[in-house]
Amino acid sequence: MTDAPDPPEAPLPDRLARAITLAGPMPVSQFMAAANAHYYATRDPLGRDGDFVTAPEISQMFGELIGLWCADLWDRAGRPDVAWVELGPGRGTLAADALRAMATAGLRPPVHFVETSPLLRAAQAQRVPDATWHDGVDTLPQDVAPIVVANEFFDALPIRQLVKRAAADAGGGWHERLVACQDTLFLPIAGKPVPVAVLPEQLRDAPAGSVLEISPASVAVMAALGRRIAAQGGAMLVIDYGYEGPALADTLQGLRGHGFANPFEAPGDTDLSAHVDFTTLAAAAQGAGAIAWGPVTQRDLLGGLGIDSRAAALARAAPERAEAVLADRARLMEAMGTLFRALAVTHREWPTPAAFGA
Repeated sequence: MTDAPDPPEAPLPDRLARAITLAGPMPVSQFMAAANAHYYATRDPLGRDGDFVTAPEISQMFGELIGLWCADLWDRAGRPDVAWVELGPGRGTLAADALRAMATAGLRPPVHFVETSPLLRAAQAQRVPDATWHDGVDTLPQDVAPIVVANEFFDALPIRQLVKRAAADAGGGWHERLVACQDTLFLPIAGKPVPVAVLPEQLRDAPAGSVLEISPASVAVMAALGRRIAAQGGAMLVIDYGYEGPALADTLQGLRGHGFANPFEAPGDTDLSAHVDFTTLAAAAQGAGAIAWGPVTQRDLLGGLGIDSRAAALARAAPERAEAVLADRARLMEAMGTLFRALAVTHREWPTPAAFGA
């Protein structure tokens, strides 16, 4: 007698709907975490056939300049033992380009990827076969100084949303936004009130309809890495789209097929992201004992690292691609140049990172 095969797992929307039916509406953070975990575990979201394109996929210049940023900082720090750590490394494109550039400066560090998706791990292994993979930051090595890169990582971590209701509404005041389910449709609703003391003082009297976003998951990751950098030496570079908070905005968005989609439709088949609060990330790093630099715009970062010179060299080396190279440079510097920002974090005794000086 053979065991019967396990029944197929229900689709994610059905599982979420059942969870809401049994336990009631769930926080936006729980919905986003479940949706993105399924999304990244079941597809390669990058490129023309995916849902979006990141800077490393646009041009080799991006990864090369990040690699040279790391090598320069390592050199001025006295060339200690370091490890390259990348959070959410996509297909491994950024790491492959950065490692090639670092090698020209004599830096050939071991590579550690924080990645949970089996599909993306396979893609990364094709480009960086000697990497070591981790499910989280807690298993990273403790005997070397990490140089951590996080490009479009924090925007995908779950957020909580607090919404201000009008005094005339039942309850009034600030409430956590929850996700309910009605006839298999997911929709946001206002949940229980939250104590006003948890909000920044300057935002407590915001008008009705205002939304405040916070990301405890992002703070936890940054604080953990800040403690490592403070104890072990090293540095971190965060590049993402975001703002200097605190600020009021509903930035939760869905991407599907290179276009915006309702973030509450088709959970697990839509990339969910939110703008990053760089002020909060910097405070988390500093609270852990590290030094925070910036943020600066992506335009200022890449410009300070010499993207114009690199683009000119690539155009000279391959004249038939000169127009494409300059178009890629424009996309990184103009289309993405001010929307994306960069934050650096270093050990207190490490030098000022390039492009973040006064």
